Amino acid sequence: MTGEFSLIDRFFKQRQAQRKDVQLGIGDDCAIVKVPEQVRLAISTDTMVSGTHFLPDANPAWVAHKALASNLSDLASMGATPAWCSLALTLPETDTEWLSQFCDAFFELASYYNIQLIGGDTTRGPLSITLTVHGFVPEDQVLTRQGAKVGDWIYVTGTLGDSKAGLELILSGEQMVHPSGAELEKRHYLSSPRVLAGQALLKLASSAIDISDGLAADVQHILECSGVGASIDVSCLPVSKELLQYLGDDIVKAQQYALTSGEEYELCFTVSEGNKGSLESALSHCDTPLTCIGQIRPQGQWELHDKGKPLAWNLTGYDHFRREK
Repeated sequence: MTGEFSLIDRFFKQRQAQRKDVQLGIGDDCAIVKVPEQVRLAISTDTMVSGTHFLPDANPAWVAHKALASNLSDLASMGATPAWCSLALTLPETDTEWLSQFCDAFFELASYYNIQLIGGDTTRGPLSITLTVHGFVPEDQVLTRQGAKVGDWIYVTGTLGDSKAGLELILSGEQMVHPSGAELEKRHYLSSPRVLAGQALLKLASSAIDISDGLAADVQHILECSGVGASIDVSCLPVSKELLQYLGDDIVKAQQYALTSGEEYELCFTVSEGNKGSLESALSHCDTPLTCIGQIRPQGQWELHDKGKPLAWNLTGYDHFRREK
């Protein structure tokens, strides 16, 4: 395997313009950065492992996009502005073609969101990617999972369920056979982190989370942290025409996919009645679809319904430690 330092020099150094708040980046034992005044630093770390989060023969450019986009989504859910990241890359062997495609896609997305790679590590072993991202939030405006109040409205961005369908097609090898397969495969890997939407929600949302484990599971984190309950109208869940085509226009199944699909990286957030009217104008520059799917209820109440008709669906979210059968 080519030496660590030659890999860093060839694939990672001098790939981006230097941010003014980075005093020392890649090439030393530590990076040195400057945090602006009157902000807080938001930090998140995620790991992607070959065979768990992506197949070993997956497109390396798509793997890079997924790795960084999923971390950017964590920043988006807090309303944070991306700043810096570090990357720990474990490789079974040196594959220059794989690295070239991976790095090209990684730095393209990083530059788009003005997040600079400032350090990390490379080592030999089973293929895995660990990213730590840092972002800035105003010290008195950060979004968290706490803060939802009874009467608040529950919203989601984008459409839901596509990632689950894309994963099923990837695992079955039928993504190029099904009419919607190619598009659903892309949606599994190539999510669009809602960074601008998260920033726009800083003064409007009472709580927020990104959808990584499935809406039904992730909304529970908001309810637990905020000490409230919720009522969700499944008829309002936003599903794509591609998902419906994949499921043979079975709307009930599409709704269940929307509730359980992991790795969507859309936002779920709550907004008070008083702020509801400001959402459209506040997010008008984000080109982000919004859908109201329910309302916060008193603690202990949890209801799924279809236009008022109660549903007894027993649904679970996405779990990396539970293998699909």
